[in-house]
Amino acid sequence: MDALTALHNRVSTGKLIEPAPNERQRQNIFRAALRAADHAGLRPWRFLLVEGQERNRLGEIFLRAAEQAEAVPQTEAQRQRTLAMPLRAPLIIVAITRLQEHPKVPYLEQHMSTAGAVQAMLTAAYAEGVGVYWRTGPLASNPVVAEGLGLAENERIDGFIYCGTPEKAPRPAPDLQPDDFFSHWGAQ
Repeated sequence: MDALTALHNRVSTGKLIEPAPNERQRQNIFRAALRAADHAGLRPWRFLLVEGQERNRLGEIFLRAAEQAEAVPQTEAQRQRTLAMPLRAPLIIVAITRLQEHPKVPYLEQHMSTAGAVQAMLTAAYAEGVGVYWRTGPLASNPVVAEGLGLAENERIDGFIYCGTPEKAPRPAPDLQPDDFFSHWGAQ
């Protein structure tokens, strides 16, 4: 698939099943991340791969985090749903920004660089026929999750990228028109 076709047609795929991306697909997806815009060459991103039984351990971390964050104890159904969250895909990529003090590159820009790396991975995955979706939510900013994943003090989770084989063909991309979003500044 050529780059413009992937960029114009990429969509998230919610229902993911085995198998996870193979090694060739992974390398193409990972290499795409490394081309993200990166002011001052800080390379503020790093990624953790969670698969197999590690997904159950991540579910336990999610449950501890949710239980500590909630004022009301979770019901058994909520507990089981939280434990199963990482089982929604055969591979989860945790996107992490390593925040670095820099006189010209604020923290926000470092997060944006990680977001650019994630977007590049999503597009590369689409081109490879791999289903993916990007999740954030309260667990991404929960200190129990950060500690459970072994993040350093200067690291922040920017999302969980769920990867696998699409259960069904991806839906068509919405027909958005550039003129609805782009205009000349002076024409307002």
